[in-house]
Amino acid sequence: MSEEIEIVGEEQNESIYEKLVFNIDKGQEPTRIDKWLQSHIEGITRNKIQNGIEGGFLTVNGKVVKSNYKTRPGDEVVYMSYINPDYTELKPEAMDLNIVYEDEAVMVINKPSNMVVHPGIGNYTGTLLNGVAHHLLSKNPTLSEDVLPRFGLVHRIDKNTTGLIVLAKTPEAASHLAKQFFNHTVERKYMALVWGNVAEQEGTIEAHIARHKQNRKMFDAYPEGEIGKHAITHYKLLESYNYVSLVSCILETGRTHQIRVHMKHIGHTLFNDWEYGGDKILKGTIYTKYKQFVDNCFEICPRCALHAATLGFIHPTTNEKIVFESELPSDMQGVIEKWKNYKAAAHQ
Repeated sequence: MSEEIEIVGEEQNESIYEKLVFNIDKGQEPTRIDKWLQSHIEGITRNKIQNGIEGGFLTVNGKVVKSNYKTRPGDEVVYMSYINPDYTELKPEAMDLNIVYEDEAVMVINKPSNMVVHPGIGNYTGTLLNGVAHHLLSKNPTLSEDVLPRFGLVHRIDKNTTGLIVLAKTPEAASHLAKQFFNHTVERKYMALVWGNVAEQEGTIEAHIARHKQNRKMFDAYPEGEIGKHAITHYKLLESYNYVSLVSCILETGRTHQIRVHMKHIGHTLFNDWEYGGDKILKGTIYTKYKQFVDNCFEICPRCALHAATLGFIHPTTNEKIVFESELPSDMQGVIEKWKNYKAAAHQ
């Protein structure tokens, strides 16, 4: 048996699913596919596999099969396994959610900054999923509380990144959306404020991304492509303000910290991105007055200046393309306004 694992991630986050590919050996005895997978995937339960199969997360030779399918020599088995976050219970919590769209299959939410998407170490409450669980249970009290963690989350954005995120309300919708993220067909555009004057009006960054060799919490670009995962970001300059620029970024792939790593790679670290060095003056003058101005900007936007502005996908039940737009949040608008005024004053 040969095996290949492909991790599916979103731009600033860890992965939600891993793609497991198996090839059945010639000497393999016919075995129920759910039993076979359980014996070949460490730590997975039979119930979890069967739920995944029911949701369409398993194909054999490119076709969806049922749990009682029996393996044959030469079969190619592809299973999209949900990577469970490190929590076992999801406590519903009442909170204000900016739900921009909801129907029987999906929810699209405009996430604020300083909100983690799902519970984990140090963040067991107050997350987006805690609020979504309360919202769904208040509409349908008979809903099982373990449904959302298993099926709802198909991607995530970082704690301090604002903007649009889609959640599935059924296993079928989760499967449909997960495959779109696998195939890189989901439309995603981000708005970012970056350090420096971006010289080109538009461009494409193509460099593999992998964990940083010294700091394992960070990622780095590897343009030679020897290590890491293939990543492509298309960017467009929207406006420059002397020492910072506003750009839009369209993701062709979805790798962890992709925009942050790629923009730093070409010399334009995101504004106030403390993990990648954007929380200090990278461009500008040495004058005290300028330093105070930048510190004021950091106070107005006390986070990495990144916003998920556009999200488009094929609806799981109607098969129609739907696209959602989100305006820049007030903190990014505020800091951009200050830079506009700074530029205007400098040219007087």
